[in-house]
Amino acid sequence: MEKKKMKLVLASASPRRKELLERLGLDFSVQVSKVDEKITCSSPAEAVKELAVQKAEAVAEELCRRTEEEVLVIGADTVVVLEEKILGKPGGFEGACRMLRELSGRAHQVCTGVALVRANEGKIQETRCFSETTEVHVAMLSEKEIQSYAATGEPLDKAGAYGIQGRFAPYISGISGDYYNVVGLPLHALYQELKKTGGILEW
Repeated sequence: MEKKKMKLVLASASPRRKELLERLGLDFSVQVSKVDEKITCSSPAEAVKELAVQKAEAVAEELCRRTEEEVLVIGADTVVVLEEKILGKPGGFEGACRMLRELSGRAHQVCTGVALVRANEGKIQETRCFSETTEVHVAMLSEKEIQSYAATGEPLDKAGAYGIQGRFAPYISGISGDYYNVVGLPLHALYQELKKTGGILEW
């Protein structure tokens, strides 16, 4: 009897993560986690792993209540870090301008935590997680450039008040590490982890 293929679920509302996962050519569904996220770690790299696990396990537990089929849930969380300080979403125009002034002419880090939670027979069987860090260099920004970019509205819902794949691209002077990690999902590292999970990749 042929074994059923494991179902893949992305526990994220981010359209960017959805687009990135599609680049691996995988069939998957999206189910957004409703967990009340809590950080207990002081290290940004550990904090994003903790949040990714919370999201993925919450979705896996919900799926376990509905099916006993084998599923693999991917959860992720990304933070922007400047001198050990986590920069969240700016919340408005003035907040975006303030963050952009802080980033101007400096290097910062983007950390993404990824969790893979495998569930089968109505319970969680395995949880794995990792984090990836990319260093991003921002060019010196004039006040006019800062205010013009903030006025587009693009940075208002983004951690660190910018999107590397959007209108902020001309202000990125360089990166060290995985570009896709800054977008929201470290594809190479995730691909390597998926290769360890039977029943997902077919090549």
